[in-house]
Amino acid sequence: MKKILAVAVASLGLSVGAQAQEAFFQTKSLTPETALQAAKAALESCRKQGYQVAVAVVDRSGLVQVLLRDRFAGPHTPEVAVNKAWTAASFKTATVELAAETQPGKPMSGLRNLPRFIAAGGGQMIEGGGTMFGAIGVSGGPGGETDDACAKAGVKAIAVSLEF
Repeated sequence: MKKILAVAVASLGLSVGAQAQEAFFQTKSLTPETALQAAKAALESCRKQGYQVAVAVVDRSGLVQVLLRDRFAGPHTPEVAVNKAWTAASFKTATVELAAETQPGKPMSGLRNLPRFIAAGGGQMIEGGGTMFGAIGVSGGPGGETDDACAKAGVKAIAVSLEF
């Protein structure tokens, strides 16, 4: 009888614990220092190629953590970089993929009408260890492919810190 009672109590305790766990969740965020490291690496990657760009790092909610604009980057580049990062974080997809999937006539083409949505290369998710931390966006290169390569360089610079 004691065994049955112990199993029943243990079972009840587990279900109460499961309910408590469902009442909240935890997330991991990039430190400002890590976000800045990614942004600096992306900026440097573009500089080495001779391009002046803006780089934005956003958290998983799309809120800006870091924004860098090189001296001669165009006045539009900060806003575009933020929106590329926001798009990648919001849709949990690289913007170069979204550019392909939202072409006219495709099922997701309507997304191009959303405010802030940028369907051009240069927005990459920042993820590691099964967690999405945010995204990085680059604007100002001669095309989406260049911006995308610089964004990837930013992610690569912090990849070791994110794998755990």
